[in-house]
Amino acid sequence: MMLKNNFLQLLMLGCCFVLAACSSSDSDSASNKNKNMDPNKGRYSLKNDKMPLNPPNVEHVPNATPKYEPYSRRGNKPYTVYGESYNVMNTGQGFSEMGRASWYGEKFHGYETSNGEPYDMYSMSGAHKTLPLPSYAKITNLDNNKQVIIRINDRGPFHSDRILDVSYAAAYKLGMLGKGTARIKLDVIYVGSLAATNSAVASAQDSGNHYIQLVASKDQQKLKKIAKELENKYQVQSRVQAANNMFRLQLGPIGQPELADRLLNKVKQDGYPEGYMVLE
Repeated sequence: MMLKNNFLQLLMLGCCFVLAACSSSDSDSASNKNKNMDPNKGRYSLKNDKMPLNPPNVEHVPNATPKYEPYSRRGNKPYTVYGESYNVMNTGQGFSEMGRASWYGEKFHGYETSNGEPYDMYSMSGAHKTLPLPSYAKITNLDNNKQVIIRINDRGPFHSDRILDVSYAAAYKLGMLGKGTARIKLDVIYVGSLAATNSAVASAQDSGNHYIQLVASKDQQKLKKIAKELENKYQVQSRVQAANNMFRLQLGPIGQPELADRLLNKVKQDGYPEGYMVLE
């Protein structure tokens, strides 16, 4: 009788272990799905999110360039996180909202976003609960009027008081790293076809004259000589400006943002990889 009772106790204990293991596995699987984890890497290596220790200079990281992209096969179905269900919008066309934004960084860097791409905290990207992926949006910090254009390719933030998560680079350019959050306005930049891409790029950019900053030096005459060569090569004007005991060589002005972007890409390929855009 004692042997029988012991056997039954061991059997019941074994069942409890199996049920506990299944429950843990299901919970981890749901957590991985909800947090867009890479299943090959398991849980995130960092318990809490943080700023990168030695970040590169993201001052001149360009805005995301709106273009036509079909919505992803991943990340655009109804889903549930922390017991709350979300339905993804069919389109982001005409969508705007105001609310609070936060940012995410080191903890999530390199892990999969909801549409399957690796998260890069040094790119101009973001996460939204219900916009279709990918979507492009102009984000305005209502506290300082700084603006960026991001590509939304992830889900979150799952806090009732926040409507958007932006990447580290976007948060830096919005001036919100210090406080961690900011009051923002989100305006979707909808590009419904390949033909509409160019007009979307133009309308998304600020108006004004664009200059391409190429190189700085204390030798003004040397820069003027290079400027003449580049004017002939690219058929565009140039200027050499004094700033902080140095001289800066810039190409421009260029009135059309699309042309300025094309020229910037060209000069980077032609030996000026550190070139960046200046808007006046």
